[in-house]
Amino acid sequence: QVQLVESGGGLVQPGGSLRLSCSVSGFRAQYYAVGWFRQAPGKEREGVACISNFDDSTYYADSVKGRFTISRDNAWNTVYLQINRLKPEDTAIYYCAIDTLERVDMKRLSTSDFGFWGQGTQVTVSS
Repeated sequence: QVQLVESGGGLVQPGGSLRLSCSVSGFRAQYYAVGWFRQAPGKEREGVACISNFDDSTYYADSVKGRFTISRDNAWNTVYLQINRLKPEDTAIYYCAIDTLERVDMKRLSTSDFGFWGQGTQVTVSS
């Protein structure tokens, strides 16, 4: 059974930082990608970053480049999203997702490419 569990969200002041974690278990594939997405109130879910275990390549949405960093632990049990210089517009529920590289076009950061999702963690940026 594939399970993804996000954690690390919370209330942060503008300019602050957070590190979100995505614990991954039960996914069986040789090559896969893990993506981070977010959904703000009233908006569609959008991709922000993803990472591949094939070559550790990463891809970011233009809107978050330079502030967001995706990484993983050595065993690929946990994938992280470091968010710096937080802005009120970063307020959203953040989700992680996983699927095989056969299904995922990393540059698209498309929700439709990923079949397995976590429940999300809330990030609120406010003073």
